[in-house]
Amino acid sequence: MLRVCAVGAGFSGAVIARELAEKGQKVLVIDERAHIAGNCHTERDAATGVMIHRYGPHIFHTADDRVWDYIRRFGEMMPYVNRVKATVKGKVYSLPVNLHTINQFFGTTMGPAEARAFVESRARMDIEDPQSFEEQALRFVGEELYHAFFRGYTRKQWGVEPSQLPASILKRLPLRFNYDDNYFNHPYQGMPKDGYSAIVKGILDHENIEVRLNCSYESLSEEFAHVFYSGPLDRYFRYDLGRLGYRTLDFEEVRGTGDMLGTAVMNYPDEDVPFTRISEHKHFAPWEADKFENTVAFREYSRACGEGDTPYYPIRLLDDKKLLDQYEERTRAETSVTFVGRLGTYQYLDMDVTIGRALDVAEAYLERL
Repeated sequence: MLRVCAVGAGFSGAVIARELAEKGQKVLVIDERAHIAGNCHTERDAATGVMIHRYGPHIFHTADDRVWDYIRRFGEMMPYVNRVKATVKGKVYSLPVNLHTINQFFGTTMGPAEARAFVESRARMDIEDPQSFEEQALRFVGEELYHAFFRGYTRKQWGVEPSQLPASILKRLPLRFNYDDNYFNHPYQGMPKDGYSAIVKGILDHENIEVRLNCSYESLSEEFAHVFYSGPLDRYFRYDLGRLGYRTLDFEEVRGTGDMLGTAVMNYPDEDVPFTRISEHKHFAPWEADKFENTVAFREYSRACGEGDTPYYPIRLLDDKKLLDQYEERTRAETSVTFVGRLGTYQYLDMDVTIGRALDVAEAYLERL
């Protein structure tokens, strides 16, 4: 019997491999990196002992009972609430924009109803059907809040004008008229006690799974019953139609003693600040943060993804969507390959959605056998 191959040892590949392995399928999981867990990879910093999110912060949040139960099978999830701050023009505010942010920014002491009416009075009510990120922001928060918290950050993060981005990007960010500064609305939120790599290691720990690192898909000569491909969609087709657009991140390490930020994440929306945010990683594990004398943080710089860079965010502008349609048409002829994950589907997927889709893909495959 031919084995199945999962290309990529992140959540997509690991979950699919585990589901198939438990049903008796032999699976080879490969990754061209030297570690598992993809961009969720975590490791202890040698100098401080702090658990580092090597490719930037990852906070687990979901409303999916099945996914929440699944990830807890493979590791302990500790309580964690993501509370983001932002430095704007020399002052610190809470995000997402909430009643505290509004009162601080405008120097007021409004209650919920007053604040709602106040923001609506500044909103661009003439924009009835927002099509772009900019129109969505102006329609719901008005000029002042848009320019303070959204415009500069968005231009730095995406490298394009907010008027070129779809409105759907901003729909992920809530506006609240109470003092709730929990960045996410989902009922289940947490952080793995031993890091994400330990979770993925547990998922991959099965006698029917072989994991092979430092191994590219292109280097394989073995024939497989099926391939689950979570690498870049355009790379699978050798970029012969062109390259899809991505943003990548550069990280500048900052070390110090004690507590540097006093919080896990500080955003910097001002356009004259070259980085988008700073994350101090010991605060992602508050249950152990006090035991570390030294600390490590990372400034994040966003830029266009070039050849050899790690792709993070699919841009999905008009030209990318046209090219994506062409590549997706090509995928329909690949009957022995299923394209999965953020890179394989060219979609921005949170971890919980990635796991949920991987479970669905595995179930569908097993039903066809």
